[in-house]
Amino acid sequence: MADDGYLSSAWESGDPSEFQNSAGHGRPQLRTFDSAEPSSAGARVDSPSPIPRASVDSAGGPSTSRWQDTESVGTGAAERHDTILGSVQSEVPTLVEPTFDENMLRALCELDCGVPLLLDRIKQSMVSCREAATYFKKRAVMEEEYGKNMQKHARSTAEIYSMNDGKAGSFVSAWHGTLRVHELMAENRLRFAHRLNEMSEELSNLTKEVDKNRKQTKELATRYERALQESESTTEKCKNRLDITSEELERLLLQKEGESLKDNVVQGRPGGAGGKRAIGKAVAKGGLLLKGKNPGNIQRQEDDIRSRMSVASDVYRKAVTDTQAMRQEYFNFQLPRILRSLKECADEIDLGTQYHLTRYAFLFESIVLGDGSILVPPREEGLGLKASIETIDNRGDFRTYMQNYAYARGGTAARGPRREGPTEEGFLPPLPRHEGDKTTHHSPNGVKPGVQQIPTRPTFGVDLAEQMARDKVELPPILIKCCEAIEKYGMQTQGIYRISGMTSKVAKLRQQLDNDLDTVDLDAPEWSGDINNVTSVLKGWLRDLPDPLLTFSLHQGFIDAAKIENDRLRHIRLHERVNELPDPNYATLKYFLGHLYRINQNAAVNAMSMQNLAIVFGPTLFGLPPASHQGQANGGMADATLQNMAIETILNHYTDIFVDESDAGS
Repeated sequence: MADDGYLSSAWESGDPSEFQNSAGHGRPQLRTFDSAEPSSAGARVDSPSPIPRASVDSAGGPSTSRWQDTESVGTGAAERHDTILGSVQSEVPTLVEPTFDENMLRALCELDCGVPLLLDRIKQSMVSCREAATYFKKRAVMEEEYGKNMQKHARSTAEIYSMNDGKAGSFVSAWHGTLRVHELMAENRLRFAHRLNEMSEELSNLTKEVDKNRKQTKELATRYERALQESESTTEKCKNRLDITSEELERLLLQKEGESLKDNVVQGRPGGAGGKRAIGKAVAKGGLLLKGKNPGNIQRQEDDIRSRMSVASDVYRKAVTDTQAMRQEYFNFQLPRILRSLKECADEIDLGTQYHLTRYAFLFESIVLGDGSILVPPREEGLGLKASIETIDNRGDFRTYMQNYAYARGGTAARGPRREGPTEEGFLPPLPRHEGDKTTHHSPNGVKPGVQQIPTRPTFGVDLAEQMARDKVELPPILIKCCEAIEKYGMQTQGIYRISGMTSKVAKLRQQLDNDLDTVDLDAPEWSGDINNVTSVLKGWLRDLPDPLLTFSLHQGFIDAAKIENDRLRHIRLHERVNELPDPNYATLKYFLGHLYRINQNAAVNAMSMQNLAIVFGPTLFGLPPASHQGQANGGMADATLQNMAIETILNHYTDIFVDESDAGS
């Protein structure tokens, strides 16, 4: 038996309890999970880990000192935990990433319930993640429905207003600006809903991935525990076979020395099978003890029993070695790796949920701030809701409407009492006009405000062709004078042409330009300080033309061309109508639209897009045709949307319509 190596000292001591301790009795019971793949007794479980194992940790025969150390480990749960922690500390560079919480992994290794603890925690995190994903999904549905309804409502309102007989002028611009603000807010909500849908999908995918990893890790842990339990059960069976064989040998030795069965009682080993029961099994199995006390026969029996006990001892030694190696493998390597994998899953879903909640808070704040910046934008980005509404000039709109209304009905028979008539019918001559007793003072142009002068060379209300023929010019002087001043002082003015000037200032400048155009200095601080007065006068001059710039005769042609939905074909038809204009009108339109084109190039500052310019000048350039042209008094107002579309298309294609290639090259 001396050749048995590392078990010889334990065997010769005659105390089988040492084998019992080394087999792992007193170790904390391992928890068994749902399903596991059974492994053969004593077999190693294949590890998917790429980390190489040392030779002393394998299932091969360890040294005597390592067996004695392992034997002492089995004495209690506290000493086993110390060994595990020491092994984890020595293998930190290979088991745990530097960024992983080493202290948390160490604390989990100390717990007997580390694996179920993490599995239950991951379940809780998955429930929280699913709830967050569901909330984002429902919130996205609400935001998308709200955005689509607001966008649809704003657009339908604009279309309905264009078809109805509503107010025109500055009110239309403010109304369209108000609806545009609501469209922008609706677009913000739709983008917010899209982001919420993305976050909901990402959280759902994260939950599925973590659940998949959790199940795989749980199955792996269950396989390891099941294999270790089966190996321990196999070791216990080998130990029982060795105990039975040793009892049989002791009994034979007693017979060899001549002692009777009745006078000797074989003491049973603590923790092993009962002595009497073991002897009874041995007698029943072989019946060797009932044979005669032939020395030769007894010697053969002794040799046979010793041979069987040597085989049983080798098998038991091999089972103990395999079980101890598997135990070292599980507690020192596989368990920390499994706990680390589960903790990473828990951290992944917790951090992912927190990240998306933080992202939601940021997006929600951005949406609210975005709505605020749309309602009250920075000064250089245009007008907000309140500022757009404040641009409504009720007095100016009414004055324009009154002039257009009177002009449109100038040719119809009066339905009320006549103002003037022949004296023989009892009408009195008109009374002379006077301004009353006002304090007179001279204006810079030498005109007394209290006295209305008769213009020697009138500018307002005169046919365009007559003006240009009278002055022998290719372009109206008032147009050149006003446009140059506006481009000099008003290119950076926000809402240029959309905001009206002061009524008194506009009337004063109009009178001065109509009396003596050449003597008016638009560079004077009185006019350059508020360029909106100059723009209002220029719009008034265009409105007062007896035949509008685009002429009544071509009015229906422009309207029919604007109805074409195809942008390219609409451009071609409008180009043809422009070419049909009389020469004075064509030259004036080319110069004025070039001026508006340059105004639009600064739209980032003055907020005058092509659409805004078209809304302002559509009714002005087309004018209000008399009832005889349209068959109804408000025919021009009904065509407001198409007029705006025509002007916007011509502005967008200004270079194609008016600028020749030779002019562009020069």
